[in-house]
Amino acid sequence: QVQLVESGGGLVQAGGSLRLSCAASGRTFSMNFMRWFRQAPGKEREFVASISWRSGNTYYADSVKGRFTISRDNAKNTMYLQMNSLKPEDTAVYYCGVNTGEDYWGQGTQVTVSS
Repeated sequence: QVQLVESGGGLVQAGGSLRLSCAASGRTFSMNFMRWFRQAPGKEREFVASISWRSGNTYYADSVKGRFTISRDNAKNTMYLQMNSLKPEDTAVYYCGVNTGEDYWGQGTQVTVSS
């Protein structure tokens, strides 16, 4: 199993920045890729970004491309999401996930962007 702990959420004004972190522990040697999803009130959970743990290849949802950057620190078993130029529509609970052949998810961290 892999355990995930997110941090870094909070309240920020539109146009501001936040950096989310996702620390992994447990069977981290089996991680294939990690990803961020988000869920706004009354909406389905949606994909935000993903990163290959080995190659570092990244993928982004169109809604965040050019504003968000996903990265990882293999030595620390930690993934990051740098979020710039935040908009009120980015308000959501952000979840990190990891695939090892199975999917594991963190508990989520709230991001609130005020207009």
